[in-house]
Amino acid sequence: MIRSMTGFGSARAAVSGEEIDVEVRSVNHKFCEVKVRLPRELSAAEVELAKVVKDRLARGGVEVAVRRGGPAASFAPRVDVALAESYARAFAEIQARLSLPGHVTLAEILAADGVVRLEERELNVEAAREALRRALGAALDALVAMRAREGEALAHDLAMRLGAIEALASRVGALVPRTVEAHRVRLAERVAELARGVPVDPARLAQEVALFADRTDVTEELTRLASHLAQARTLLGLAEPAGRKLDFLVQEMHREANTIGSKSQNAEIAGHVVSLKAEIERIREQVQNVE
Repeated sequence: MIRSMTGFGSARAAVSGEEIDVEVRSVNHKFCEVKVRLPRELSAAEVELAKVVKDRLARGGVEVAVRRGGPAASFAPRVDVALAESYARAFAEIQARLSLPGHVTLAEILAADGVVRLEERELNVEAAREALRRALGAALDALVAMRAREGEALAHDLAMRLGAIEALASRVGALVPRTVEAHRVRLAERVAELARGVPVDPARLAQEVALFADRTDVTEELTRLASHLAQARTLLGLAEPAGRKLDFLVQEMHREANTIGSKSQNAEIAGHVVSLKAEIERIREQVQNVE
């Protein structure tokens, strides 16, 4: 079943204290273009990450956002014990000299400048990269599942429109012989009117009708259009990416519709061709969403 190019997935993984969050978003794109946002300390993993995404997705503009599990994961408090001891002695000395009541508390010492500070926690590179691989894999699983669900809806809509095109093509095919017969009748009447009683050569009349039939014959175009429709239906049921092939088939359908319209000498056929082109254009718009 075909898949959409639009989707979203997110996941979190933790390995040996390293926690990684990954979000993956994808939108329509002619090719597979991957943009990655990584924490500075994990920037070396960008190439590997992009390759993993391209191995899973054939088309789409993909954005991958990676972060370590929040400020607490990246920073850790550090207490300068020696400085705290110095503050404690200094506070006690001041208290004694000034004969101040009470006692110096831990909270007062910890609040002193420089005693407690946040330092960037050293990264466990191997653990972080493993957590990144796991989180990315899970996020891609969710993304692919969403794209598959949307692909089912796209396939249903495309199948309906292919059926509409087939019905219109069938009507055109049924009208062509009647168009030729109507032309023969009109031509015979016109010749008889102009001849004013002079005998008309039936062979010549048949030749003119045959020339008209040849100019307006769209059998080849209808046959090719039917082939394109059959191929498109086959692609809708395949598991592999089919967006580019469908795009090509839609171009060919449009080409056949244009040729049928240019050969048309009948207002009713021309009307069906307009409807045919409209359905093909709707399919073309939908195919732009297919992976």
